[in-house]
Amino acid sequence: MNAPSPHHPRRGHLAGQGYFKRLGPGIVTGAADDDPSGIGTYSQVGAAFGLQLVWTTLVALPFAIAVQEATARLGLGSGRGLASLIKANFRRWVLFVALVLVVGANTFNIGADLGSMAAATNLLVPIPPLVLVIAFGVGIAALEIVVPYRRYSRILRWLCVSLLSYVVVLFVVDVAWSDVASKLFVPRFEFDKAQIAALIAVFGTTISPYLFFWQTSEEVEELNDGTPHGAPTRGQLAAMRGDVVAGMSSGVITMFAIMVTAASTLHTGGITTIGTADEAAQALEPLAGRFAGLLFTLGIVGTGLLAVPVLAGSTSYAIAETFGWREGLSLKMSQARAFYWVILGSMIAGMVMNVAGLDPVRGLYWSAILNGVAAPPLIIMIFLLARKRSILGDNASGKVSQVVVLLAALLSAALPVVYLFAR
Repeated sequence: MNAPSPHHPRRGHLAGQGYFKRLGPGIVTGAADDDPSGIGTYSQVGAAFGLQLVWTTLVALPFAIAVQEATARLGLGSGRGLASLIKANFRRWVLFVALVLVVGANTFNIGADLGSMAAATNLLVPIPPLVLVIAFGVGIAALEIVVPYRRYSRILRWLCVSLLSYVVVLFVVDVAWSDVASKLFVPRFEFDKAQIAALIAVFGTTISPYLFFWQTSEEVEELNDGTPHGAPTRGQLAAMRGDVVAGMSSGVITMFAIMVTAASTLHTGGITTIGTADEAAQALEPLAGRFAGLLFTLGIVGTGLLAVPVLAGSTSYAIAETFGWREGLSLKMSQARAFYWVILGSMIAGMVMNVAGLDPVRGLYWSAILNGVAAPPLIIMIFLLARKRSILGDNASGKVSQVVVLLAALLSAALPVVYLFAR
């Protein structure tokens, strides 16, 4: 029998009463995957192609789970963040290239998400969008900096409930479930640039680099006192895996709900172009009713409140670990000034993008490209790190996990190449 370990005392198991309270970084990471940028992407795919690409949800799920499980395993088993592990195991230029790609993608994502949240709120409250952008940016930064980590992590977990709005909307609209089942289990695909670009967007949005850094670092944050205490037990690894599966499953179920909703309303109603999440909410209301439009809009704000601090936090973790700064949301600002200044700087950069009049669609476009470029090499690094016994000992990734993570890397790398040769 495995001896007790101080790792994650809250998450020693997931069964029984208080299930939601025991969920940790996995559920937050999975929910943050459905940020306003992701909502806009899934809505656009559903509007443009109807149900034709709904099968991607089944394909994306095992890849997303495997990659996030590997990153969680690295944080839980080593007590170190992803950037710190890359720094120790690869050449320094590799780390800096990864850092530039992730920080660039995160910054565009923050700007696009703040803009979408403001525009969605403006549909409900007649306040100028720029005022809302600044209010959201300042408010989120203040919460992330001022509120103690234990309380802040609880806030993030409860914000995950906002994902339920998209599941509710799915059952409010008129859906041809026989068609959904047919398209879900019998994939159909045309070898053209439009559909391949949609696949790149879907997989890039679902398996995003910022989630890798956040997941690993939050596993370290969740340690009993912020420092590693030996190897986790099998039970704790199983609980971590359950946490990740719950989180990524919730994210992919939401992806499915948004794509089916957009296909059943927007595509059926002849609307095939949606630029942002708030445009999806605005277009949905005349076709699906005010209640559905309202829920969709509230979901954008809720997921944005969850995702933007994750984006800023993952940037700060990556930069702090790269330069050896003291880092962690469990520390006060006086104990980790540089770490928190990066969070504040990330938020300011996102607000400035909106004040400068950056087109949200362009922001989403560039963030998707940067995510697509950054993801394959980072997944390869995660694959190599998670199988190293010198890092994880007997808790290194098994063969099945290694194969699925490697397939995720190959798929992410192959799609842009295939796009170049498509008609």
